[in-house]
Amino acid sequence: MPTGAETLLSVDDLRVWFYTDSGVVRAVDGVSFQVHAGETVGIVGESGSGKSVTAKSIIRLLEEPARITAGTIRFRGQDMVTLGEEAIRDIRGAEIAMVFQDPMTSLNPVLRIAKQLVETMTAHKRFNAAEAHQRAVDLLGRMGIANPGSAITSWPHQFSGGMRQRVMLAMGFSNQPSLIIADEPTTALDVTIQAQILDLLRGLNQSLGTAVILISHDLGVIAEMCSRILVMYGGEVVEEGSPADLLSDPRHPYTWALLHAAPRLDEAGTGDRRLTTIEGQPPDPRAWPEGCRFRARCPFAITACADHPALLPVGENRLSRCWVTQQGGALHPPEVSRSFTERAPAAAERLLQVTGLERHFALPKNGFFDKQRVLRAVDGVDLHVARGETVSIVGESGSGKSTIARQIMRLDTPTAGSIRFEGQEIAQASQAAIRPLRRRLQMIFQDPYASLNPRMTVGQILEGPLRLHNLVPNGADARRRVAELLDLVGLPATAMQRYPHEFSGGQRQRISIARALAVEPDFIVGDEPISALDVNIQAQIINLMIGLQERLGLTYLFIAHDLAVVRHISDRIYVLYLGKVMETAPAETLFAQPLHPYTTTLISAVPIPEAGKAGRRIVLQGEIPSAANPPSGCRFRTRCPAATARCAQETPALREIEPGHQVACHFPGAVEAVAR
Repeated sequence: MPTGAETLLSVDDLRVWFYTDSGVVRAVDGVSFQVHAGETVGIVGESGSGKSVTAKSIIRLLEEPARITAGTIRFRGQDMVTLGEEAIRDIRGAEIAMVFQDPMTSLNPVLRIAKQLVETMTAHKRFNAAEAHQRAVDLLGRMGIANPGSAITSWPHQFSGGMRQRVMLAMGFSNQPSLIIADEPTTALDVTIQAQILDLLRGLNQSLGTAVILISHDLGVIAEMCSRILVMYGGEVVEEGSPADLLSDPRHPYTWALLHAAPRLDEAGTGDRRLTTIEGQPPDPRAWPEGCRFRARCPFAITACADHPALLPVGENRLSRCWVTQQGGALHPPEVSRSFTERAPAAAERLLQVTGLERHFALPKNGFFDKQRVLRAVDGVDLHVARGETVSIVGESGSGKSTIARQIMRLDTPTAGSIRFEGQEIAQASQAAIRPLRRRLQMIFQDPYASLNPRMTVGQILEGPLRLHNLVPNGADARRRVAELLDLVGLPATAMQRYPHEFSGGQRQRISIARALAVEPDFIVGDEPISALDVNIQAQIINLMIGLQERLGLTYLFIAHDLAVVRHISDRIYVLYLGKVMETAPAETLFAQPLHPYTTTLISAVPIPEAGKAGRRIVLQGEIPSAANPPSGCRFRTRCPAATARCAQETPALREIEPGHQVACHFPGAVEAVAR
């Protein structure tokens, strides 16, 4: 924050209530903070803590039944709460802009990018149509979009997720606002695209002096970007401070718990793969509990917590809403009893063996006499998984991870290659031949809500596989088994009477895991099963999967783009790029000594939740090439900082450097590994 900067935004005792049929939901209940010109402020907290409602309140984007019932929001001295709608429209988009989490829902799918960017500028009469069009092209170029002059004529669906987010940032900065609010702008993006967006946001903040409010549940992102952090819980701010202070010495138990719930890339494994979690659920905003709102989940609670604490200073430029630290106490880790079973080495027996796997998709011809175009989603992949092992596949979107999972599960038929499950060839087997294996091969999908039937109760969802495979003789036994499954994943038996929409995201993922376990499988594929979850729910699901593996001897193939999670749970890792394996090694070896430039780049892009502890980041330029027209030679060469002429002419073979460590690169180790 610039020295002596003016106070740009001042929020004081903000209260936003939702008047619903089931009662008044006090989503934001007394929030106060300030943002100075040129400053970047981060807001963190679980889903339901009030982060997004606070952000939308600032630019009055709330609709009925939401109402601002108390407090002031002063922007450059004007109270946004009392301004008329016309005055708000003059400020919204011009002085204060907002970038949302999902750009596809914010961009109009029936308007070209040019139309949307130009309209944003001409609506506020700062530019005429010709000036706005030229500025739109310049902004897209500044956002790192190649050939902005032609890209501006594209439709939103023709852009990747990272490019669409760049368009949203261009739209946000188009009118040179004084404040931009970014609500989870990188949550759904790959780690490399996330790094590009964060660097872009940081550069625009520094070059244009635009103040930023960054909302995220990723403490690593917040630590890298922000000069000050607000931690929200239960509709109120529970701690405020600089990243250096707050992340190294948290003064509220909730902040402490968030820090310990997140797996870290800069910490070596200790043998105990379980993470510290916050037990229980956030309080009901329709009836906040008496006293400290975190008390029921707090491992440090004392008698004084029966009274509601105020947000008070606990040191220089630090605030905390905690009786323990306000009275000079420290947050020492409590003694936790764990029934952890020391992990035994995976058996030598290979449960799954994949050799030369290919999956090609025919594309429409450009012309009648043109050659048939082919998209090579997976193009010659070898991998194996031993019984009892956890193997992970990592890579950017479009690298072929989910396609491999679908081939292994035989939800799709491979173009070529071999898939052997316990010695049985299943790559080209008929569905009749595959059916007996279905109960042994199960899958957990990324979006549990999309994979659960909304018209069926949880009991009916879990009973279905049991009856399909004749695992229970009657209804009573089915209900007993469903209750056991719910207990296994940490849900009460009463959950079987409820529908999927009545559960949180983390609870729905537990139901998906219970469904996968219902038929007592040997092998489970998890396709991004935790990517959309809050850090605490993510930690709970990780612990659950680890515990189930120890108790039931499960084997996992885990697909993810969160490298910290992958390192934490995996025995071995495959790094995939554009349908080919770039590198594979045991987890600790891969992170300690990455040899392929792509692996090194992925690791360098992961934010570390500690102020000032960012290694030298290697930012990939551009987007992943099309699998319909992959580069010659090494497929990574067009984005590789170490590429030479040889890389374009000769495809590198996947060769073993040391036992278990293979890399497909002509110059392994050429890009210096990033020390974190």
